[in-house]
Amino acid sequence: MVPVPTRPVPRPTRRAVRRAALALTAAVALLVPLTACGDNDSGGSGESKSSGDGGKPPKAELTVLAAASLKDVFTTAGAAYQKANPGTEITFSFAGSQELAAQVRQGAPADALVTADIKTMDGLKGETGTPAVIAKNRLVIAVEDGNPRKVGALKDLADPKLKVVLAAPEVPIGRYSKKILDAQGITVKPVSQEPNVRAVLSKVQLGEADAGLVYRTDAATAPDKVDAIEIPDAQNAVAEYPAATLKTTKNEAAATAFVTWLNGPEARKLLLDAGFQQP
Repeated sequence: MVPVPTRPVPRPTRRAVRRAALALTAAVALLVPLTACGDNDSGGSGESKSSGDGGKPPKAELTVLAAASLKDVFTTAGAAYQKANPGTEITFSFAGSQELAAQVRQGAPADALVTADIKTMDGLKGETGTPAVIAKNRLVIAVEDGNPRKVGALKDLADPKLKVVLAAPEVPIGRYSKKILDAQGITVKPVSQEPNVRAVLSKVQLGEADAGLVYRTDAATAPDKVDAIEIPDAQNAVAEYPAATLKTTKNEAAATAFVTWLNGPEARKLLLDAGFQQP
């Protein structure tokens, strides 16, 4: 057999080695950004993911104007909301709804509003977002503990010997009171007309009045000082509590988140536990 002559394999030149190294470096450089994009698309920890807030509302200091009859339950609700949303601080300003409306019209700095009637909220259409009713309430007759004057029904409030206190007619509870008394043809001459429902309750608690018309939930805040005489549904009125953000808020996202929460299950349970009715 004739041997096949072989040639020695030539060694690569330095220039060829350098070219190969440069080509490999360029290929790796192209792959790195593609790999990073692939990680983000598959749910990796890209910048858009790591900068997220988990759906929590932005941190903010909120001022909420709320009807006086919501004082106790909103104090509890505000604490619950702040615990669930660290970084959000809520300050409530409680007063009669007509007073709150006046504050809004005067440009008082606030982020959200909750009134005790739809009429007051409707009067602020140009100042608020779209309102939603978060709860309802009914009226009762508040009397001194033990009911020493034996008040049993609305008609008893017409007794001239009975000291009756009502809210002023421009206050929601005052309008509701007038509505149910007028419907039954009952004339009451109050010894005073108060600026909000808590003032009516206070008069009865202090013994300055024998009876007064308040919300059921207000009477429930003082079970050791007043008795609540129920009014039949057919003779009663239903109070509705709408909540809305204010257009002047500088914390729109945080205010919207809180108002939305007021319509949610946690807030609704707190309202029900306080004696309010479902919207």
